[in-house]
Amino acid sequence: MRILHTSDWHIGRQFHNVSLVDDQAYVLDQIIDIAKSEAVDVVIIAGDIYDRAIPPASAVSLVDKTLNQLCNVLDIPVIMIAGNHDSPERLSFGSRQLSQANLYITGPLSKKVETVVLNDAFGEVTFYSIPYADPATVRSVFVEDDDDSADLRTHDQCMARIIKEIPDHKKQRSVAISHCFLAGGDGCESERPLSVGGAEHVTTKHFKSFNYTALGHLHSQQHRTEKNIRYSGSILKYSFSEEHHNKSITLVDMDEKGECEIKQVGLKALHDMRSISGAFDEIIEAAKTDKHPEDYLLISLTDKHAILDPMGKLRQVYPNVLHLERPGLMSSGEQKLAHRDLLKKGELSMFKDFYNQVQDQALDKDQEKVLETILDEIHSNNEAD
Repeated sequence: MRILHTSDWHIGRQFHNVSLVDDQAYVLDQIIDIAKSEAVDVVIIAGDIYDRAIPPASAVSLVDKTLNQLCNVLDIPVIMIAGNHDSPERLSFGSRQLSQANLYITGPLSKKVETVVLNDAFGEVTFYSIPYADPATVRSVFVEDDDDSADLRTHDQCMARIIKEIPDHKKQRSVAISHCFLAGGDGCESERPLSVGGAEHVTTKHFKSFNYTALGHLHSQQHRTEKNIRYSGSILKYSFSEEHHNKSITLVDMDEKGECEIKQVGLKALHDMRSISGAFDEIIEAAKTDKHPEDYLLISLTDKHAILDPMGKLRQVYPNVLHLERPGLMSSGEQKLAHRDLLKKGELSMFKDFYNQVQDQALDKDQEKVLETILDEIHSNNEAD
């Protein structure tokens, strides 16, 4: 059986107030093409389909279009679970009816772990859907069954309790689908914390008896302990901390015995996300030969002098500058609040830079003397007050 594992679509996400829906549509079209060209038997989406509980209409429309292509046009079953960004109840609306049309959605956690059984040439493969659920939710689900449900305080304890409900998964080829933070996993800035103090971490021991575990939540593709306990990673870079990530989907070929051959298939972004550091003039000059000026950029300027409207000028050559940093204005380790004596010392230099950029010429000596006199008078009055 050939499985396409993806997760963390975060459809509807904005980054620095820029909608990424067109970028997401571009990547989802690639996933549809991969599913078709690789003749996959099932697509798994391991949570965080949307970026927030109530997604915008454009996000819902894009997900609907994508699922229609996979389930109806290509006739590929899709199994998806709620992540910590999704609203479980909203995501699972109509799930009983949709299960008759190749789409299997697990929203809220229930006592009985939801399963999907698919067949290949060698027989059945059972998929176990374990949506994201915080400890309070898990306690509420099992409170009537367990006298010790109050002890379910960590995500690891909760996962152990959920897995306890499926003791027979070892009898046949099986796939676990979960949205959690495995201990030792590599996180990044764009992931919303599940808890604090390590209580969010889940150990890999719960998944070792499954033939494959399709995980969501962490945005870099990686595996923990065993190659078949794996995160596919997000479909796009959602923070500048992911600049060096190679986004992909995971293809899994499961044989008759449940052994898995795994490979990553890369995804190409409509706009890459990267950072640039250097002097203002150097960056402007380099933009002339930059092959990808449309990328989403974080620019860090090393200049130590004032620059008039740097963001506006940078966007003339790099239209998608999303964030600008000015570490060059601060000495290493200094506080951002300048001391008064340093401020006085720099005012003349700053005004000279400003005048130069506005008038395209330098102050002459007479003008400098007038300015020095005005600054002295200002500071004398301030000190008198």
